[in-house]
Amino acid sequence: MIKVAMTSVYVDDVAKAHAFYTGVLGFETRTHRDLGGGALFVTVGAPHGAQPDLELLLEPGQGPIAEPYRRAVREAGLPSIVFSVDDLRAEYERLRGEGVHFVRDPEEQGPVLTALLDDTVGNLVQLTQPLG
Repeated sequence: MIKVAMTSVYVDDVAKAHAFYTGVLGFETRTHRDLGGGALFVTVGAPHGAQPDLELLLEPGQGPIAEPYRRAVREAGLPSIVFSVDDLRAEYERLRGEGVHFVRDPEEQGPVLTALLDDTVGNLVQLTQPLG
């Protein structure tokens, strides 16, 4: 069986992304290594043992491949990554209280409720909750 072990999201600043994804979104640090020369290798994951075998790599977004990709995805209004939540409206209120800027407020899209936020490091992130 093949499973997803790690996926990445390109970010403007790995340290700032780490602070946002852990301090605001509530992920836990799985790996934090200083590679020298200002480079960091940082992964985060769902807290409290949920999805222990799945990590999100906060990857530097500079470079000839990452920069055009990130710009095109953002300009199209597409999320770089989608996270599921149990209660989107409650999470929306909590995050707004933390000062998170939402590009799109909660709205029903077929069988799901979604919202789109700015992660402060160059990406749009979608939150989703199944309906019914």
